[in-house]
Amino acid sequence: MNEIISVVGEGNLADFVCSELLDRYQLVRQTDFTTDIPKTAKLVLVLDDDWPPSGYFEAEEVLQLAGIPWLRGFISMGEGIVGPLVRPGTPGCSQCADNRRFTASPGHIQNVRTSPSGLWHTAHLLIAETQRILQGTRAHTQEHIYIVNLNTLNSSLHSILPDPLCEVCGPLPDDSLEAANISLKSRPKLSADSYRCRPLDDLKQHLVIDYMDSRTGLFNAKMLDLTSTFAGVGVNLPSFLLGDEVTGGHSFSYAESELTALLEGLERHCGITPRGKRTIVHDSFNRVADHALDPSKVGLYAKEQYAQPDFTFEPFDPDLPIDWVWGYSLMQERPILVPESLAYYSSGFGSSFVQEGSNGCALGGSLEEAIFHGILEVAERDSFLMTWYAQLPLPRLDPYSANDQELLLMLERLRAIAGYEVHLFNMTMENGIPGIWALAKSLSPEKMNLICAAGAHLDPIRAAKSAIHELAGRLNFLQEQYEENVEHVKQMLDDPFLVMQMEDHALLYGLPQAEERLQFLLDGQRPLRTFDEEFERKASHADLTDDLKELIEVFRRLNLDVIVVDQTSLETLRNGLHCVKVLIPGMLPMTFGHHLQRLTGLQRVLQVPTELNYTDTSLTAGQLNPHPHPFL
Repeated sequence: MNEIISVVGEGNLADFVCSELLDRYQLVRQTDFTTDIPKTAKLVLVLDDDWPPSGYFEAEEVLQLAGIPWLRGFISMGEGIVGPLVRPGTPGCSQCADNRRFTASPGHIQNVRTSPSGLWHTAHLLIAETQRILQGTRAHTQEHIYIVNLNTLNSSLHSILPDPLCEVCGPLPDDSLEAANISLKSRPKLSADSYRCRPLDDLKQHLVIDYMDSRTGLFNAKMLDLTSTFAGVGVNLPSFLLGDEVTGGHSFSYAESELTALLEGLERHCGITPRGKRTIVHDSFNRVADHALDPSKVGLYAKEQYAQPDFTFEPFDPDLPIDWVWGYSLMQERPILVPESLAYYSSGFGSSFVQEGSNGCALGGSLEEAIFHGILEVAERDSFLMTWYAQLPLPRLDPYSANDQELLLMLERLRAIAGYEVHLFNMTMENGIPGIWALAKSLSPEKMNLICAAGAHLDPIRAAKSAIHELAGRLNFLQEQYEENVEHVKQMLDDPFLVMQMEDHALLYGLPQAEERLQFLLDGQRPLRTFDEEFERKASHADLTDDLKELIEVFRRLNLDVIVVDQTSLETLRNGLHCVKVLIPGMLPMTFGHHLQRLTGLQRVLQVPTELNYTDTSLTAGQLNPHPHPFL
């Protein structure tokens, strides 16, 4: 063979590889990149015996310009690493691989002495891969790396997803007004009773291959919940920014729950920080006000909150420059600037004026599908908080009236296995989107007393099932937390500002003494209502976009804007998945930590109870429920 291979590096690994390749290819050896790589080289091997190896950034720069593919091999913490194959102009480089490996397995350190057999085994993987590359067959290390245990010689191949934030090959375009434009397209449903336009079940194999890997994956672990009332699966999303976060799926099968957990994790991943575009607008609100969202309309903290000692957030200053991203106003039908800290999890940034979470974030098989489900989530959180703050005596629903056998079996299973009786309430607000408040009451004094969850959907039965799955999926975890921290939970009853974390809100209402705070729902004097009495049955559209347009029109009539920020990343686009953040200024944002409730500037909480005939006159701020909410 006449192909020229350039080998950069020195040490035993380089020597082993060269000794085997010398009689098959023309080799050009050099210790570093101070000497020019031969322009006729078909492949460059960058080989090192130690970690951290030098020259990878230099290799990326030099070989990208030269247009020559390259493959690396090195020894790190008792392991041999081979790959990835880096091709000029193609996303996925050595730094992507390192970012993924260190994020997924940062503590994977072995005290293993480098043995000749381990080096030799790693060298042979490099040699075999070199031959595949030069023969034109698909390389094993294309978007993959080999990891070799130098003690056992066990070799494993691990997926490397190109990192859109990679400083070497990340091809993020600048955020722009033009790219923010949204034109809704037709999205035929999978079936008449479906609210998806793509069979996500077909994605499962691709999602596992692309995103799940214990050493290099976007997700690095899967946990089956074998004790939950229904099938539960959690996947771990590691992050340098926020630490590990487990996202879960709850359904009637572990396969479906795993898929849901992966999709939920991708949604969280997209919501942490911009991964599809580079933020470039940094200005004050007063300078961009004519084409920007006014932050005062999304709910801020009161002056008293900002004045608290050690309060993390600063009052909004319209003269202070902040980062903005482009979103799209579906009411105004034009792009609009949104504070980056509202469009993405503000905990991932420096100082901000509020803490924003996953409110309105949704993933879908199309942009339209994601927007549709994002609106439903905003409505769900708003309805729950509206009910809580105004202490609305919601109509209690008769589950048997739904004529849905699956729903009844879910309730019976929770009673028989988990020991909870579930009550369902209609929490639909003035927007008409069916909302269900599910309240689980323990039948045993040893267990948490009350647990609440919510669901919203155009189909109220789906909303009820969603809320019940939320309840069932968290029962065991909450019970464990409750038993371990019951004394602290008792202190929360008298001091609401001890409710600091998400789970604290649910744990507080595990106390029997807290039940009186939910008497506005539990009052048994009101008659049960049927689903038909409470919900108007609407004809189902064959196209999901028609459902979406109807929702948009509802908010238009209510004079509430619907703003969409496209959070889609290149990581999700490889499987045709889109992610959005939906903001509806004026709707109540879900917050966790009683000290972080956001009500300033939101008048709906005072007015809507009257519009729905729950009260004769508008409420005052002093009449709102002062206790921490019980949202799960």
